[in-house]
Amino acid sequence: MPLTDTTIRNAKPEEKPYSLADGRGLSILIQPTGGKWWRLRYRFDGKAKLLSLGIYPDVGLKDARARRDAARKMLADGIDPAENRKATKATKVERAANSFEVVAREWFAKFKAQWVERHATRIMSRFERDIFPWIGSRPIADVTAPELLAVARRIESRGALETAHRALGNCGQVLRYAVATGRTVRDPSGDLRGALPPLKAEHFAAVTEPKQAAELLQTLDGYQGTLPVACALRLAPMVFVRPGELRKAEWADIDLDAAEWRYTVTKTDTPHIVPLATQAVTILRGLHALTGTGRYVFPGARTNGRPMSDNAILAAMRRMGIGKDEMSGHGFRAMARTILDEVLGVRPDLIEHQLAHAVKDPNGRAYNRTAHLPERRKMMQQWADYLDKLKAGADVIPLHGNAA
Repeated sequence: MPLTDTTIRNAKPEEKPYSLADGRGLSILIQPTGGKWWRLRYRFDGKAKLLSLGIYPDVGLKDARARRDAARKMLADGIDPAENRKATKATKVERAANSFEVVAREWFAKFKAQWVERHATRIMSRFERDIFPWIGSRPIADVTAPELLAVARRIESRGALETAHRALGNCGQVLRYAVATGRTVRDPSGDLRGALPPLKAEHFAAVTEPKQAAELLQTLDGYQGTLPVACALRLAPMVFVRPGELRKAEWADIDLDAAEWRYTVTKTDTPHIVPLATQAVTILRGLHALTGTGRYVFPGARTNGRPMSDNAILAAMRRMGIGKDEMSGHGFRAMARTILDEVLGVRPDLIEHQLAHAVKDPNGRAYNRTAHLPERRKMMQQWADYLDKLKAGADVIPLHGNAA
């Protein structure tokens, strides 16, 4: 005869446990202590098994029967409900262990050695202030694009659009790390391209003070990554060409014995010569052993048939904590122009020639690429020597009168 709530409520404990049957394997066990436990008896693969369905009155008669029916449905589908419960519990534990915050902190610990301290501090502060309170406890495999967008828009709403973009980028880095380590199958942040308002275009950020330049050079010199990127980071301030020209540099255009790099400026379609200081030649000779058999001085990470990506140098600087508002790839040109003129006292026309800007003679005719080459060669060596002094921490003093 099926049980009723009254029967269960009035059941008194005895010296030994006893059961009251409800039907279809469901019963309630009355303990000597007064506790009342729902249990389901069933057979699976010919073996008698017992499954706990909860404690009365937390689980009432109606709920106990619903749980029994759900378990019997599993049996009909060839599933052992007890094993299913174990698997579900294990999954919940695993998902909790792989929450967004847990994986983010693991990612941070793995990569923070590549960043300067202030950059690492900014990243973790951003996570702790703007991200973890909202999605930190979520299993990383369950994090969705709308959840990420809500986090970013919450930051945007307080007028911090750039921080919102950076937070979204950091979340994407963590999610891609989770994909690589088998904690999720995809990074949903990629679905949000264009979801935030774009940042306003700004002038290229540049370091133009010698003291700041010294700190920048020391940071660049500490890069710990691939040799091509490390060499590009060291050459960028030394040769101050346009970023695209540096990354697309070809060995066929470089004469290390003559210490010259000759190529056509893509922006103006005019030939140009970059005299190479002894420091630049040393860097390039070291790199030639690795990439010299290919076309490009700085080949891509995946294939030497293509040049380094346009984001490689910027990404390396960002990982080292050099912010977007501090330095850009074009910023090395502004740094050279300013310090060569204002600190080293180099003639402005020589600087403009070396920047591959249009410079005209007194008759209004454009100089050819060999114009003032001896003076420019002297200037480039002076510049490389000055950068070495800055990097070494030497006192920064104006050198007017010593220029080419």
